Parts: sequence; C-alpha cells; structure tokens
Amino acid sequence: MSNVLELRGVQMHVGAYHILHGVDLDVPAGQVTMLLGRNGAGKTSTLRTIMGLWRASAGGIAFQGTPIEHEATPDIARRGIAYVPENMGIFADLTVQENLLLAARQARHAAQLDAARVDWLFTLFPALKTFWNNPAGKLSGGQKQMLAVARAIVEPRELLLVDEPSKGLAPAIIQNLITAFRELKRQQTTILLVEQNFAMARALGDAVAVMDNGRVVHAGTMAALAADEALQGRLLGLALGAHQ
Repeated sequence: MSNVLELRGVQMHVGAYHILHGVDLDVPAGQVTMLLGRNGAGKTSTLRTIMGLWRASAGGIAFQGTPIEHEATPDIARRGIAYVPENMGIFADLTVQENLLLAARQARHAAQLDAARVDWLFTLFPALKTFWNNPAGKLSGGQKQMLAVARAIVEPRELLLVDEPSKGLAPAIIQNLITAFRELKRQQTTILLVEQNFAMARALGDAVAVMDNGRVVHAGTMAALAADEALQGRLLGLALGAHQ
C-alpha cells in the first residue's frame, strides 16, 4: 500500500528548544493512522510541522511523493491537506455558514458553496444545519468540534490532520465523530489523528505510530497494539483495555 505522507528524520526547533528529534512516519493512503503518546511527546508539534506552521530544521516531508518541508502553509493546504487544531480555531463572531465559507476555496459567497457537499455535511453533523445562521461562539463544545471538522472537509481533501478531537466531549458526541471519520475513510480520505481517548483510537485506527521524546518509537497496526497490553503499558503507561 502506498503512503500519502512520509516523514524521514524530521527535526524541529522552537527557539532554543529541540522539539522533534528525527521523526520517521508513514501515513498509508485511505487509512486512519493514529498518532499516540504521552503528553509532551511531540504529537501536536509533528502535525504543525507537516502543515508548515513550524519549520522543520532537518529531514524531509513528502506528500504524494513531493517534498513539502520548505513550502508555506497556504501552499501545503492547496495540495489538499486540511488541519483541525486542538483549539479548533473557530471564528466565534461569524456564523456557522460563514465559518464554512471561509474554508471553501471555490466559493466567494454562500450561494457558491457546493450544495450537495453541504447537505452531506449536514448528514454527518445535523447540529450545523440547526445553527446554520447562528454565531459559532454560541455553539457547545461538541458542536464547535463538529464545525471545525466540517470546515476542514467542506471541500474534498486528500489528507486530514486532526489534533485530539474528542478532548472534553461527551460520549455521544465522540461516537458522532467516530461515525463521521469512518465515513470520510469510506470516501478515501486519508486521516492522521492525534488522540488521547484510547477507545476512540482503537475504534478508528488502522495503523498506529507512538511517539516519545520527539520521535516515533513504535509503528504498526492499531489492532496489534490494542491486543498487547504489555506493549501498551510500555509505550503509553496504561492499557487500552482499561478505557473501553
């Protein structure tokens, strides 16, 4: 199976701090790859470096075989990569509709949004239709997360980077997100997902990479990791079985 994204020996510094210490990562096409690890392991930094928000100081990042480590973030996005940050990045004073419109490169006003695509988003996240003309700042935390994901996929993307989407959300909302990500995978969107909810990781993940101290220390299938509690304990400090 081919890889949509490959990182080789990626290092990254923020000022005097050496954050990534040679990250090697493969993201197979059409799969959900979970990026796991303890707090501070470098997961968010890896996503930000892929998007060009932080610049790799060494190593290579290839998207569909093309090096992107020196490209600007807007150019990386135009290649078909979308990023949902942990803080969601919602524009609180704009409506749900206006938030989506900002992310739709082919539309300058609401009438130019792909109606079929918007209807599909409504099937994934019905609350967005209910609050279509409401300020996004009035949404609940779960609804804001749905909007953040919907905004990232308002147009088809090749690769979706998502940082801890379930953080602080109720189980019913998490299940809704799982269903949405499964539908995206069914439509051949490749997903790289940072997540601390291990039940969600097991439910969604095809492949997994575990980070520690700014590098990938384990890579394999999610099923193999989920079945090996000793490995979970060694890599993550706890067992996935305890989080069913």
